[in-house]
Amino acid sequence: MTAEPTAATRPRNRKQLIVEAAGRVFSERGYHAASMEEIAAGVGITAAALYRHFPNKYTLFAECANGLADGLVAALDAVPADAGLPDVLAALTRRTVAHRASGGVYRWESRYLARDDRRLLWAKFGLVVGRVAEAVRREDLPHDEQREHGEHVEHVEHGERNRQMRAVAALGVIGSVTMHHTSIAQRRLEDMLLESALCAARTDPEATVGSARLVELPVQPVPRTRRAEILAAAVPLFARDGFANVTNGQIGEAVGLATSALYRSYPGKVDILVAACLQAADLLSQAVNQNLHGVSEAHAAVATLAATYVAYSFEHTALTSVAEGEVRGLPDDVRQPVILAQREHIAVWEQQLRSARPELDPRQARLLIHAGFGVVVEVGRLLRWRDSPENRAAVTALVVGALGV
Repeated sequence: MTAEPTAATRPRNRKQLIVEAAGRVFSERGYHAASMEEIAAGVGITAAALYRHFPNKYTLFAECANGLADGLVAALDAVPADAGLPDVLAALTRRTVAHRASGGVYRWESRYLARDDRRLLWAKFGLVVGRVAEAVRREDLPHDEQREHGEHVEHVEHGERNRQMRAVAALGVIGSVTMHHTSIAQRRLEDMLLESALCAARTDPEATVGSARLVELPVQPVPRTRRAEILAAAVPLFARDGFANVTNGQIGEAVGLATSALYRSYPGKVDILVAACLQAADLLSQAVNQNLHGVSEAHAAVATLAATYVAYSFEHTALTSVAEGEVRGLPDDVRQPVILAQREHIAVWEQQLRSARPELDPRQARLLIHAGFGVVVEVGRLLRWRDSPENRAAVTALVVGALGV
């Protein structure tokens, strides 16, 4: 008779299990708030055992980020080189949905990578963008050939930029699913993301330039109090270096105050971050109310919402990146007002999108709304947030395309 084992057998893929657990924790809590103890608990091992595989948190974090990019590249390698756009995007969609819980690492947390590691990561994502852009080009080819005898030179000049924006918009749609928790059956989730990504990739972002919907944003108030001055000084620092890396001393120096003087306006640094998130939500709410006033037709309302969100994102880039990138690192007891403000904004979108597309249920509408937000983030980054009427119009067109309106 064979004796029963006296100890559990160590899984051969323990290192991969650690990376997957770490990706989930980093995505949910952010790099700095995540702990090695929490990651170890997710695998069912001790922190000491975890350190036998990874010497520190940064090494594990870099492994997570690179694993995400490598997985996307591998998904594309499994697709024939001449595959059509639907097949290329479907492969990326399946991979992203399968790793939804850990996929959020790349969007905001990758800024904490060292410069060389970050360059390596973005080079891998560049391969993914290039593959999607090439699929877009192949799909465009019959149309391009029809234009060769007329405006060929002009078309070549802007064609590559146009295709790259469309490719990045499609990837923004797919990646958006890692940034929220809306629950939909997996097959339906994949189908909706793929459909939205295809719509974005097939939208000409330059077709509406010159006829884009004009929106106005409320003027950001001039800091006239010490509290407002501190907030205005802190936001660019948070956006550039990340909340956890900014010290009270740096904020005080930026506003010309001793560190101790900050506490008379804010009890702690986290209170400044909460104020920034709430200011972002308030400015966006004002902009939405102002631009939706008098707009009654549902499709026009969705287009207005898209144009407003794009204009807001370009005009308040630092504030937006802080509000969206740092909220997950807030303590639970102070995060709730920020979450509620964000949900109120989503509710406005949901009402208008479901009026324009009655076949959508609330969860499906929210999925598409987040897809639209993903388009703004990724294409905005591609354009380096260079603010111009043309860039705003192009991104708005891609958002509307992704929404299927």
